[in-house]
Amino acid sequence: MKVDLQSILSDSHLDANQKTHQRQLLISISAITEIQDRNLPLNLCLIIDCSGSMTGQPIKIVKEAAISIIEKLHNSDRISVICFNHQAKVLIYNQNLEKINQIKSQIQKLEPDGGTSIDDGMKLGITEAIKGKDHAISQVFLLTDGENEHGNNDRCLKLAKLAVDHKITINTLGFGNHWNQEILEEIADYGSGTLSYIERPSQAIHEFQNLFTRVKSVGLINAYLIIELQPNVNLAQFKPIAQIEPEIIELKFKKQSPRKYLIRLGDLMTNHNSRSILVNFYCHNLPLGYHEIANIQVCYDDPASNKVEFYSEKLPVIVEIQKNYQPELNPKVQKSILALAKYRQTKIAKAKLEKGDHLGAVTMLQTAANTAIQLGDTSAATVLQISATHIQSGKNLSEAEQKKTMMVSKTILNPRNLNLPK
Repeated sequence: MKVDLQSILSDSHLDANQKTHQRQLLISISAITEIQDRNLPLNLCLIIDCSGSMTGQPIKIVKEAAISIIEKLHNSDRISVICFNHQAKVLIYNQNLEKINQIKSQIQKLEPDGGTSIDDGMKLGITEAIKGKDHAISQVFLLTDGENEHGNNDRCLKLAKLAVDHKITINTLGFGNHWNQEILEEIADYGSGTLSYIERPSQAIHEFQNLFTRVKSVGLINAYLIIELQPNVNLAQFKPIAQIEPEIIELKFKKQSPRKYLIRLGDLMTNHNSRSILVNFYCHNLPLGYHEIANIQVCYDDPASNKVEFYSEKLPVIVEIQKNYQPELNPKVQKSILALAKYRQTKIAKAKLEKGDHLGAVTMLQTAANTAIQLGDTSAATVLQISATHIQSGKNLSEAEQKKTMMVSKTILNPRNLNLPK
């Protein structure tokens, strides 16, 4: 497999009469499937919350969802299953699918009891996933319905970083409305995965299947975006790099040299499932004419060939300095800027609400709702406006409303999964 790397500027024309110019660069990155590529084996670990709060329909439907995923695996794939409450145990040690009926039978025996220690489950899950990571796409599905009452959230993040070091991706699933959104989102972000929200038990199978479809489209792993800027170009000082698709993540970066930046992306999905990255930067004192202001490149591993540190060709970023400036705004980049604004406005609203600034929270939620309308994301606009109205009327947001509010800011959700009022 190879990398498809493309970029678009918010406006490639710059006015010669200005000394400083702010621009945004939208970068699209995906894996290209070639004819000789084979289906890569999947090394999947399920880490399932079996605490007492999962009693009844929740554990029943989660077992069905887990089994539905296992039935989709191929003989070349590997599976491991961890269950955890206030402590964790290995239910299925890392193995192939030779004993699939026995594996399904073991899952059916799960019985909920006790409290919740997410980090204990993660530790065992990563240990098992490491055993099957060679020549495979390694993915963890971590599902919980509660707070990490018997564990340590900082340890969870350290374990997520450990998983990344071993080229294992951690995806999180919040079940119900009592889980800690901040920590599950951080685990997924640190672990280069995604966060899914299962509001009602009836959605569990659908969300598991969606996540499974996503991980089966992974073609390349351990990818890094490399951005090299020219001396008269600088990144914006505050949060200059963010992922926009498939969901919004504020990305951290490292300096390789004074002008070169390294951003971890994790997995690259094939063809139409690209990662979109938005970079905010400034240009200074450029003369008339065309100029290369930056170049971008991707470093990645190809598990199909069992080779590491492939590099894509460098892609130059070109601007034109015009004496008679004619704007050339790109609508796709503008849409990405709005999507990031919606997310950041909602985060600000959340922070204001936590500080007791209800008026400020309402204002920012209404601003985010208007941004969603500009995007054409009517479902998000509805959720954000409902939350603003509830706060304005003196009501407290329920846990479900809080989670919907943040989830619709992070990604575009299917309206049927939002339980919106008719």
